[in-house]
Amino acid sequence: MFYPTFRARRIRSKEVFRNMVRETSLSTNDLIYPMFSAFGKGIRKEISSMPGIYQQSIENIVEEAQEAYELGVPAVILFGIPETKDAVGSDAYAEHGIIQETIRALKKAVPKLAVITDVCMCEYTDHGHCGIIKDGDVDNDETLELLAQEALSHAQAGADMVAPSDMMDGRVMAIREALDNNGYKHIPVMSYAVKYASGYYGPFREAAESTPQFGDRRSYQMDPANRLEAVREAQMDVEEGADIIMVKPGLPYLDVVREMRNQFNLPVAVYNVSGEYSMIKAAGKMGWIDEDRVTMETMLSFKRAGADLILTYHAKEVAKLLHKGYEIARASRCGCP
Repeated sequence: MFYPTFRARRIRSKEVFRNMVRETSLSTNDLIYPMFSAFGKGIRKEISSMPGIYQQSIENIVEEAQEAYELGVPAVILFGIPETKDAVGSDAYAEHGIIQETIRALKKAVPKLAVITDVCMCEYTDHGHCGIIKDGDVDNDETLELLAQEALSHAQAGADMVAPSDMMDGRVMAIREALDNNGYKHIPVMSYAVKYASGYYGPFREAAESTPQFGDRRSYQMDPANRLEAVREAQMDVEEGADIIMVKPGLPYLDVVREMRNQFNLPVAVYNVSGEYSMIKAAGKMGWIDEDRVTMETMLSFKRAGADLILTYHAKEVAKLLHKGYEIARASRCGCP
């Protein structure tokens, strides 16, 4: 009988050893919680395709953000649902727009919570696209001016970081210059550097009320077939002054997350998007998966691929599981083959 010199199971045999040699770790410091702030009072409307996630008016956003912070989640990222929309997304850069007022309320109530803002036009335009429309498509350069105004207005309201998600060419430089020239050199930019034209965004469009009224976003978001283009996109944002680069979506693009880690020495973020969240929730509700276990395994996959930060709607759930000392690798106790 052949006995191998190396037996991998020796170290797997005891939980204490498994914990000691685990290569990848996850903590609450890795998490950013996306939240949807809606104009009005007394609003807490659950998103039908995203159980547990809500459109909320500012007072309820503050309450849930406080809960997330107390669980150890260090940051939120805000998306806005304004009272009115127009062709140029005026509320996106208004002094008293929905996001600007939400920032002020959060920084007053939970001052140590990091408030990050999504910088884009799609939630604020009546056509649902990410900028000014000309000849049936988004005009790149005119949109840059509005994005710079939006980012600056967020910084003026007290945002700790801005995160452009529009995928216009040159937007990181436009935002960096607007911030630097107006006394906000200290505000970091987390760029959605690699954002694919993905089918995984469906539930988000319900949450943010941002479905395009015509066409789609393939003229500015990336082709899911492309990996090398992702490197070029990220390189451009790095050269323009991005402080953090992000890949979106997450699970279908773990190879791209790893590529970002290999190519760049900046922090890498990944967005665990709405469709990924909703699939886990739906399968968990049906009893097809162990929801907690799959959620934590998903988070570990992002970290193992090389992500430093995870934007996820699971943030509060993950924080609670971590506080309970949830062990990720539980195969020996789950009856799995």
